[in-house]
Amino acid sequence: MIDRRRIVISGCSSGGKSTLLAALSDRGYATIEEPGRNIVREALASGSDALPWIDPVAFVRKAVDQARNSLREMAPFDGPVFLDRSAIDAIAHLERLSLPMPVDITDQAKHCIYSAPVFMAPPWRELYVQDDERPLPFEEATKEYNWLRLAYPRRGYVLIDLPRISVEARADFMLRTLGLPLDRRA
Repeated sequence: MIDRRRIVISGCSSGGKSTLLAALSDRGYATIEEPGRNIVREALASGSDALPWIDPVAFVRKAVDQARNSLREMAPFDGPVFLDRSAIDAIAHLERLSLPMPVDITDQAKHCIYSAPVFMAPPWRELYVQDDERPLPFEEATKEYNWLRLAYPRRGYVLIDLPRISVEARADFMLRTLGLPLDRRA
């Protein structure tokens, strides 16, 4: 049977998602990096307003577009793909701010379909780092996380919490939960 799963790792900012994604990549799995950090980095470098704290609609539009493009690029790939965040994370940002959802964003997001379960990285103060690309204080990141815990199930996704353990143990946990080999390179 062909495995065409698109597995999302969502959750709290600075909760270890990108580190976990790198560990999965090192084990031979296909991965897609979080679009948000790249969008923020580009906006800061170019002086664009497409930042989640300045123009959230422009930011979400770019994030959903990148999410859709990433899924389109991976469509021919026959194995599981692990994603750091998804279009749902971006849309949930606008919902949390009680901003109207533009029709073009809704239309693009309809094409972003992921597998269940969705793995959630909980708030983890010891890992939390604020920087230019992530200026939110820990308390705001926790609120964002709590909103995501509502946004995914509202769309029919089942959540599995990632334990606060080492990155290697987290990767083992995910792969065992999904019934996948611990190392795909073998």
